[in-house]
Amino acid sequence: MSLYRKARTYMSFPVAMKLMFIEAYVYLAWGRVFKQLPFAKVAPSLGDFMKETPYTCSEEELKQLRLISRAVHAMSRVTWWESQCLVKAVAAKKMLERRSIPYTLYLGSGRDDQGQMVAHAWLRSGSYIVTGKEGHEKYAIVGIFGKDMRAEELNFNRSSGKEFLR
Repeated sequence: MSLYRKARTYMSFPVAMKLMFIEAYVYLAWGRVFKQLPFAKVAPSLGDFMKETPYTCSEEELKQLRLISRAVHAMSRVTWWESQCLVKAVAAKKMLERRSIPYTLYLGSGRDDQGQMVAHAWLRSGSYIVTGKEGHEKYAIVGIFGKDMRAEELNFNRSSGKEFLR
C-alpha cells in the first residue's frame, strides 16, 4: 500500500481512533525498548507474578479491548522496528493500565516445526485475548503476570475512607 493510501486511510478514522493509533505506536516503541532491557529488571513492571485476573469484563471494557487490539495490530505493521508478540503485549498492557482495565500477560515456550525452542507472549483481559492469539495454545505457559486495577482501586478507596473517617 502506498504512503498516500495509508495517510488517506488514517485520515478517514474518527479523532478518538487516530489518537489511539498514535498511543499504540508510542507504546510499541516503548515495548521494543523494554524488550532490550534485562528481563530480571523489567519483570516487576509486567504485573504480579503468577496472578491471573478474572475471566469477566463489562461490555464497555470489551469495546475498549477490541479497539486497543485493533490499534496495536494495525500500528505494529507500520513500525520500522520488529513488533512481534512481546512488544505488542507490552504496548497493549500499557494501554490497558491507562484505562484501569485488568489484564494477564502470559509467557510461553515451545518448539517449532524444526524442533527449535521458541517463545511467545500473549495478553488476555477478561476472556478476550488482546494480542498474541494466533497459536498461543501450542505453548506451555512458563510465566503469568496479572494486574487487576479494579481491585487495587477498591483497596485504595477503602484505605482512603478509613483515613478520612479517623
